[in-house]
Amino acid sequence: MKRPTHREILHKITQAGEAVARGKIAIINPVAVAADALELEYEMAELAGVLSELLAQVKPGDYAGASPPQPSYEEEIFQSDLYTFTYSCSRFGCDVYFKFALKNDTFWLVSLHKDRPGKSEKP
Repeated sequence: MKRPTHREILHKITQAGEAVARGKIAIINPVAVAADALELEYEMAELAGVLSELLAQVKPGDYAGASPPQPSYEEEIFQSDLYTFTYSCSRFGCDVYFKFALKNDTFWLVSLHKDRPGKSEKP
């Protein structure tokens, strides 16, 4: 069976939105996320709202990650599945790329930036 399924992705988006709504947000690389926030023209104080908006708009068909999802090698979320999405975001007026993991009911932001097709990131 191919993973992640449409249903699994939808469930992860829902779980992520619930974690963000509860304020359970952690960032793997705050410096990189802050630099990308400047490029997308939002302030880090707006991050929870930005994430809520993204998670409300993204659809399972926007999933751009590996099948099965790639495990993280970052210490804080080691072996947690990474969920990657790209989609055309009306808020930013461009295609965005974002990647997250869920661990212990916390939304872990790995990446959020303008889509850079053809560029790979380390998991």
